Amino acid sequence: NANFNPYALSSFCSVNDFIDCDGIAKTTEAQFFGIPLALWGMFLYAFIFLMLYVDKLKNIRFLKFLEVFKNPISYIAALGIISFGISMILMCVSLFEIKKVCILCFFTYLLNLLIGVIGAKEKGFKQVFKDSVNDLINGLRIKKYAIALMGVLIAVSGLLFYTSKSCILAPQVKNGQEYKQYMNAKTNKYAVSGNILGNENANIIIYSYTDYRCPMCRVYNIMIHKIAKEMKNVRIIHKNYPLDTECNKYLREDFHVGACMMAKYAVAAEKQGKFWDMNSLLFDKQPNNDEEIIELAKTIGLDTEQLKEDANSIETLHKIQKDIEDGHKIGVEGTPTTYVNDLLLLGIKPYKELKAWIENAK
Repeated sequence: NANFNPYALSSFCSVNDFIDCDGIAKTTEAQFFGIPLALWGMFLYAFIFLMLYVDKLKNIRFLKFLEVFKNPISYIAALGIISFGISMILMCVSLFEIKKVCILCFFTYLLNLLIGVIGAKEKGFKQVFKDSVNDLINGLRIKKYAIALMGVLIAVSGLLFYTSKSCILAPQVKNGQEYKQYMNAKTNKYAVSGNILGNENANIIIYSYTDYRCPMCRVYNIMIHKIAKEMKNVRIIHKNYPLDTECNKYLREDFHVGACMMAKYAVAAEKQGKFWDMNSLLFDKQPNNDEEIIELAKTIGLDTEQLKEDANSIETLHKIQKDIEDGHKIGVEGTPTTYVNDLLLLGIKPYKELKAWIENAK
C-alpha cells in the first residue's frame, strides 16, 4: 500500500523515523528489476511451500514435470541459505544507505536462516547445494524439460525487462526518477521573500493546499515556485491542509504529526511579511518542535517573541481551520492539491505536466 498509495495511512511497523517499514518500501532500493522486494519474497516462500508438497503434486497429470525435483528439502535448504546471504546485503543497505530498518524484513532474515539451517541439518550445507546442482543438470538432459526451461527463461526475461522499464509494480521508482532533481535539492533555489508568490495583479489564481510533513509537498513547493517564475500572469495563494488530528477534524487518526504546529508558525510569519520565507524553511529543514522553528525564524530576521505569540493565538488556529474547511468543501482529500478555476488536481505531476495542467486550467 505504501508503494502504490502516497496517501496510505502508516502501517503498524512504521514506529518512528528509524523503525519505518513504509519509508523503506518507498525507496528505490526496495525493488529489483522494477519488482518490489516484498513480491520477490512472496515468490520465494511460495516456491518453498510448493517444494514441501512436490512428491504428492507430481502425481497429478498436468504437474508431472515436477518429477525433476528429486531432492525438494535440498532445494529448500539451499534457497534458505542463499536468501539469508542476500538478506545480509539488504540489511547493510537498510542500515547504512537508507538509514532505516524494517522489523518485518528482519523477521524474514531470521526465517531464511532457520529454513537453511533446519533444511541442511540432515545432509549438511555442502550436500544440499550438490543435490540441487545435480538435479538441475539431470533435468536439463531431458530434452522437453530443457526446451521448457528455455521458454520460461525467455518469458521471465521479457517480464523483467517490462517491469524494469515501465515500473508498473514500483511506481515510487518512476516517481523518484521524474522528481529526482527536486527531491535531491537541499534548498528551494526558486524561493521568494515576502507574502506574495507570483504576479500580485495576476488574472490567474492558483490555490495550493499543502502539508509541511508531506514529502511530496516539498517537491511540489519547489515546482510551484518555479511556475511562478516562468508564468508571468499567475499568483499562488497557499492554503494549509495539515493531515494532523491536532487541527484537522476530518482525520480519524494521526498521519503527519507536527504538521499543524508548522502551519501555525507559517501563518504567524505572514503577519511579519515573511510567509514564503518561513514556508520554504519549514519544507527544507523539517523542524521537530517549537524551539527548532524559533531558531530557524532567527535566520530570516523574524521577531521570535511576536512569532510565538501569533503562532499560538486563536486567530491563527481559526485561519488554519478555515483553510481546511474550504479545502474540504471543494474536495481536497490529501496533499498536495492544486485548485485553479474550479478545477482540482489531487497529488503531484512531473513539472512539465503540472505546468501544462495549470495552463489548460486557466
